Amino acid sequence: MAVLEALGIEVPVVQAGMGGGLSRHELAAAVSEAGGLGTIAVNGAAAIERELAAARVLTDCPIAVNLLLPFARRSWFEAASSADVVVTFWGAPKRRTPGVWLHQCGSVAEARAAYGAGADAVIVQGVEAGGHVRGSAPALELLEKARGSLPPDFPVLLAGGIAERGDVQQALEAGASAAVAGTRFLLSEESRAHPEYKRRLLEAEDTLLTELFGLGWPAPHRVIRNEATERWLSDGADAPALNRALNHLFAAGIRHTPATLQQRLVRAQRPGSRLLTPAGPTDDAPATLLDAGPLYAGQTVARIGELRSAAEVVAELTP
Repeated sequence: MAVLEALGIEVPVVQAGMGGGLSRHELAAAVSEAGGLGTIAVNGAAAIERELAAARVLTDCPIAVNLLLPFARRSWFEAASSADVVVTFWGAPKRRTPGVWLHQCGSVAEARAAYGAGADAVIVQGVEAGGHVRGSAPALELLEKARGSLPPDFPVLLAGGIAERGDVQQALEAGASAAVAGTRFLLSEESRAHPEYKRRLLEAEDTLLTELFGLGWPAPHRVIRNEATERWLSDGADAPALNRALNHLFAAGIRHTPATLQQRLVRAQRPGSRLLTPAGPTDDAPATLLDAGPLYAGQTVARIGELRSAAEVVAELTP
């Protein structure tokens, strides 16, 4: 794709921004150094600056920063402006950076809105994707519709269902400019997912799409099962009405909630808690999140059987 080629990115493989510190400088730099585009996803201006600086020590290749719009503040955008690419997600598309800007979308209407707002490219996310799921249609179906609704030369990347070289090839043949992989890179040596989280992902055979872990962010999240999902989800039903109501109640002020209070909520959550945040179990987070937090994973998790280095993953995905 023209935008990535102009940046000097060699292969059409992008590592998804896995938020809350699951993807930090180690992973992003390794992906970019291998020829793809690595993405940092952390919370707070200071953390963004620190991770970008650390990535620059490891590679001279382009680095992206992913910003979740329900949480991002002006200072976060200022810190991210020194990245080569800024990716935004989950909110009205609006240019907030002078550099290369991509917006991840879950519908044709959102893709068109991002194009109209001056995005340099869009990522269309299918319902198969892990983590925070914007899309409701299968990835390739959404790609086809988006391609038909946008100018022929406008770059569209595809997220959802990417775990193997054949998936990338299929996406490119369907009109995608590049493929975005999350779960495959989550299961890399450089990702900051908790080791037990990785172990459980390697054993997982299916996923759930739920709003259970939506405190402050009442969005569907695709996860694998743990004690919290067994406690609150039954017979295919989603989270209880009270849990979902609390999620929506907290959403109004989450952007302005002090980080110390947010961290306290994360440390306090247990499988039986009504207040379950979207914080995933990183290797430096409370171990309680393994059963009280979301174990994000896309449907491709059933096709991934081992950890690889990020460089090996890029090579294996490259057509």
